[in-house]
Amino acid sequence: MEQLGKWAFIVGVAIAIIAGLVPQLQNLQWVTWLLVVLGLIVGFLNVTDKETTGFLIATIALMAVGNSGLGVFGTLGSVLASILNNIVAFVAPGALVVALKAVYAISSDR
Repeated sequence: MEQLGKWAFIVGVAIAIIAGLVPQLQNLQWVTWLLVVLGLIVGFLNVTDKETTGFLIATIALMAVGNSGLGVFGTLGSVLASILNNIVAFVAPGALVVALKAVYAISSDR
């Protein structure tokens, strides 16, 4: 299972980058759904309790950068914004899983 999570992460990042670089892939719904599914797999299999805080902070940072208006920098900015939007679509579902696991762990400690 550990290998599945590792490969889900690698494939998810690769798809996010490729879909951001290839205009024909940028608005395809199945690409977004694939990123969401891979993100869920990463959230369930890759992030340990010890890594929870770092993962959630990194996710917040990626989401902030993804919404920073890079499109104003012309074509390069638009491509970077598209890649970051795909990475957010990939990482956000994993963050949801990790955050829910953390809330459960905190609430069940008593």
